[in-house]
Amino acid sequence: MSEAGMSAAGTPHEGPPTITPELVSLDVDLGLDKAAVIRALAERVAAQGRASDAGALFDAAWAREQTDETGLPGGIAIPHAKTAAVTVPSLAFARLAPGVDFGAEDGPADLVFLIAAPADAAEAHLAVLSKLARNLMQDDFTSALRAAKTDAEVVSIVRVAIGEEDAPAPAAAPASTDAAPIAEPAVIAPVTPEHGSRPRIVAVTACATGIAHTYMAADALTAAGQKADIDVIVEPQGSSGYKAIDPAIIASADAVIFAVDVDVREPQRFAGKPVIRTTVKRGIDHADALVAEAVAAASDPTADRVPASNADGSAATTSTNTANESVGARIKRWLLTGVSYMIPFVAGGGLLIALGFLLAGYEVTDFAATVIIDNSIVNLPEGGLGQYLGSVAFMIGATSMGFLVPVLAGFIAFAIADRPGIAPGFVAGAVAGLMGAGFIGGMVGGVLAGFIAWWIGRIPAPRWLRGLMPVVIIPLVGSIFASGLMVLLLGRPIAQLVIWLSDWLNSLTGASAIGLGIILGLMMCFDLGGPVNKVAYTFATAGLAAASTSDIYSAPYLIMGAVMCAGMVPPLAMALASTVLARRRFSQVERENGKAAWLLGAAFISEGAIPFAAVDPLRVIPASMLGGAVTGALSMAFGVSSLAPHGGIFVFFAINPIWGFLIALIAGVVVAAFAVVGLKTWVRKREPVAEVAPAGAVPVAA
Repeated sequence: MSEAGMSAAGTPHEGPPTITPELVSLDVDLGLDKAAVIRALAERVAAQGRASDAGALFDAAWAREQTDETGLPGGIAIPHAKTAAVTVPSLAFARLAPGVDFGAEDGPADLVFLIAAPADAAEAHLAVLSKLARNLMQDDFTSALRAAKTDAEVVSIVRVAIGEEDAPAPAAAPASTDAAPIAEPAVIAPVTPEHGSRPRIVAVTACATGIAHTYMAADALTAAGQKADIDVIVEPQGSSGYKAIDPAIIASADAVIFAVDVDVREPQRFAGKPVIRTTVKRGIDHADALVAEAVAAASDPTADRVPASNADGSAATTSTNTANESVGARIKRWLLTGVSYMIPFVAGGGLLIALGFLLAGYEVTDFAATVIIDNSIVNLPEGGLGQYLGSVAFMIGATSMGFLVPVLAGFIAFAIADRPGIAPGFVAGAVAGLMGAGFIGGMVGGVLAGFIAWWIGRIPAPRWLRGLMPVVIIPLVGSIFASGLMVLLLGRPIAQLVIWLSDWLNSLTGASAIGLGIILGLMMCFDLGGPVNKVAYTFATAGLAAASTSDIYSAPYLIMGAVMCAGMVPPLAMALASTVLARRRFSQVERENGKAAWLLGAAFISEGAIPFAAVDPLRVIPASMLGGAVTGALSMAFGVSSLAPHGGIFVFFAINPIWGFLIALIAGVVVAAFAVVGLKTWVRKREPVAEVAPAGAVPVAA
């Protein structure tokens, strides 16, 4: 095992200590909610010179918290982040009084560790941070933290546990010394070639950062297996690396547990085994139930199984977090997968088309194809270099946009059936485009192709035929059925629906267009990059994909203009309010975030307002929605069109009229900024926050 993965407590530690007394807060009140606690601990880390930007550290930890809450059973919480803002791997600890809800099922947390790791942390540092997570599963360790009288005592307890300090005596170690090494599979019983009648379960645990939850879930599953008298062998796939379970052990296993938030590495090793898929947090909170489910799956012939590798030897993608998904959530995930792969084609193609218009004029649609065929850089057309380069940019962009529907359909099918679904999906999408069914036809074709490919892949096939299934049988049969249905039954009705929808959108004028702009503005500012925001943005980009390049004032371009303009309002409004209008109504960290929000808002990154909304959602979000509604309405009223799906003010050449865009944007930003200042002033009085918390002092939550 590498030196980075050493677990002996007595090994000397090199470099700055991971935790110091200045990073410890005992019996303190850091705020009413977990955002305030995380922010206070992030500020403590930055105040000690261990992070260059407290706001960036908070943002990274808060983003992780939004993905999956970090509260654990037993009154523990481990918010954590891996970010370039951290310069020294650090642990900040708070013993809260009263406790704060971090999402654990058994109530608030009173022991909170903020785990801060650099983005390029060495394996040794990650291993140290991971050891803390494993020790938190030990009752004697948490009991010692609750009984500690001083900051220095807490530091000593933690440093002994993570191997940075010698234990006074073997009995004083707060955690058992026979815990499995960080990067190795956790084995709770001697592995023998024959395990008799005892079930054997293998498991993989992995979280997004690979620092904390990964190892805590591994230990929880190990303990659950020991309690149930079952062999449980766990492979934690963490940031500090992992040691693969012996193939012989996998071969003898009765079932597999994937407790993961990310893709399992090398999932084909477990091909054919009954599998239970769930989140890493459930592996911590409900380890006993998971082990029982795995034992039941081992004797269930209908249980879900790990798919085999593809014919080319590459691993089939292992889906995660789907065990408890509703039908609606699965459909949403499939569609958004297709949209996510489509967006780069929209972005690149849209910007190139806009550049073509800028260089060669809006008449480029009439002559671009002829120009690039008949002319060259040394044989320029009558319009000169601008006309030639504009024609090249336009045609490349138009070609890119031509892939949109096939890409959308292909990756929807991929989300349903993995790689075997891609070919039938692309073909169905191309046929949908041929039939004039547009992006709606692409979505329908992608779902059809995905289900057909998935169903064919479930049919048992003899060994000699399995190699042909993903490369010949599934693409052939899937394309025939999905595309055949599109041609024979579905294409024409969907094409007619697309025509009706296009005609209706293009008929919107006056109050109806303004009403649509208000709705889109409200959606873009409701959750700042969340599901509602994504629905509005997807609606706009899907329309942009089907728009006519010969009419830059058609409805899809107007909708895109309103969506992009409104999406810029929240970060710019928070920047204006926190750095110009009412600095004393915001904390120092918020003012620093406000400086960054100027650039984020200008680039159409709505998430730039999340740090403000996380701390004060009941005032920031309504104010942002009010400004977004104003901007959406004015954008539609001025007939602002955007040929680009992203970029904000930096793609000014793709926006027309630019003066209308700027007026709508400024109006919404000013309205939202004054609204949030007014709400902070009158809805609930808020005292000015101290400029800088002195080192060692507890930050005051405003």
